[in-house]
Amino acid sequence: MFEGVIPALVTPFDEELKVDYRGIERNLEFLEKHVDALVPAGTTGEAATLSYQEHIEVVRHVAEVSKLPVIGGAGSNSTREAVFLAKEVEKAGAEAAMLVTPYYNKPNADGLYLHYKTVAESVSIPIIIYNVPSRTACNITPDVVERLAEIDNIVGIKEASGNLKQVCEIIKRTPDDFILLSGDDLLTLAILSLGGKGVISVAANIAPQMMKEMYNAFKAGNLEKAREMHYKLLPLFSALFIDTNPIPVKKAMELMGMPAGKPRPPLVELSEEKTEKLKEVLKSLNLL
Repeated sequence: MFEGVIPALVTPFDEELKVDYRGIERNLEFLEKHVDALVPAGTTGEAATLSYQEHIEVVRHVAEVSKLPVIGGAGSNSTREAVFLAKEVEKAGAEAAMLVTPYYNKPNADGLYLHYKTVAESVSIPIIIYNVPSRTACNITPDVVERLAEIDNIVGIKEASGNLKQVCEIIKRTPDDFILLSGDDLLTLAILSLGGKGVISVAANIAPQMMKEMYNAFKAGNLEKAREMHYKLLPLFSALFIDTNPIPVKKAMELMGMPAGKPRPPLVELSEEKTEKLKEVLKSLNLL
């Protein structure tokens, strides 16, 4: 469930910016042959602008439609709300919950530990920590992760700090069965080589087969092929962060004829200039 290539799903919207549930199904049909699990209602899924009802329904719909394991986004900067969401995504059929570190209020180490411990004790499904300090202004340190790894159903972390030293420290300090997943497509191959088990990926929304090819090559010990795929995908990794995620990946999906829709405000569509750069990359990979 927690290894391999796991797309952080986009939430497609219709012209009125309502959730496009048929669009979700079409995207899953495109993805399911190539990926290992699914993460709905995370950062890429615009959870920040989904209502609670939409958030839960998106997770439920993905769980009902797909045969793959579902890791439902359930994070909040309020422990009470995080408990509520974790319980609801469990009821909705998710096999696990992923919780971003509390944003804006910047809890200290003890606050972070208590936050995750409280949520973990409220549900029976596994919990994955999600560390992305560039968006939250809150970094969960290896010390705290080491303590949390002692809790039975806290099983792993999505690491998107961009700090490979921190990645090494977490892998070194936690048990062998504690799973570290890359949260940054660009660093996936490096993190796999350090002991990571896979990636929760933005790029996998549009290039799942190539992402899986890179992962499979690494797992087979074919490092030359894995490096070849990494460098082939490198322009895409950069292009998908030419603006705030998920603005570029939604535009890429639109260009490829996939359901995506515009992002919800305060996010806006990709500019024409950046769209042209994105098109060039997509064409170079035969995605257009």
